[in-house]
Amino acid sequence: MKKLENKVAVITGATSGMALATAKLFVEEGAYVFITGRRQKELDEAVKFIGKNVTGVICDSSVLADLDHLYEVVKIEKGHIDVLFASAGTFAFAPIGEITEEHFDTQLNTNAKGTLFTVQKALPLFNENGSIIMTGSIAALQGNANMSVYSASKAALGVYAKCWTSDLKLRGIRVNVIHPGPIDTAIFAPLTDEQKAAYISHVPLGRVGEPEEIATTALFLASDDSSYITGISISVDGGTAQV
Repeated sequence: MKKLENKVAVITGATSGMALATAKLFVEEGAYVFITGRRQKELDEAVKFIGKNVTGVICDSSVLADLDHLYEVVKIEKGHIDVLFASAGTFAFAPIGEITEEHFDTQLNTNAKGTLFTVQKALPLFNENGSIIMTGSIAALQGNANMSVYSASKAALGVYAKCWTSDLKLRGIRVNVIHPGPIDTAIFAPLTDEQKAAYISHVPLGRVGEPEEIATTALFLASDDSSYITGISISVDGGTAQV
């Protein structure tokens, strides 16, 4: 039997990279998946790539009205949710001394506020014993230059997971965070070979990860294979933040 047979999943920010790979894997493992993105063209392409058992919904996770629309679509089409992968996020670099209000608000609104309300607004549709997964970052575990706002916005997710595990324990809903390390997504495409080598030099396994390696971790956390795991943050980073 497939690991997510007859399950309904919602994955935000799933028009590319890790979340898109996860959506495709979830469908292959038997789920019906709702994916979101902010641009129609990219959303249509993602739906075509996944191929079946998928609905695309335009949604900016930092806009609460968009989230209301997303869950209204889910309610009408399927009526419930078993798995939520809150993966929509944004990032930008700025050192202390050069941080603007816009820089701060943009990242906190999407990464921290957006994730919170993505989860909260899903709860009325959630089946008992479901799974909530959030995309963090190993930046939340480190002290990298120029990344204080981004890192703080992602560090909040680990706290969410612990607190919401307590909040939702009577419903049996598990809440966990994936902290990806360097992953071969669109963010790496513009980098020079020298810049890519610099990233790889910090990875004990000597390579960047693949989006599918995040997808298989998300599948584990979404499925009954992780039925006794909740409130954790798991790093998928080739050892980057561990040694």
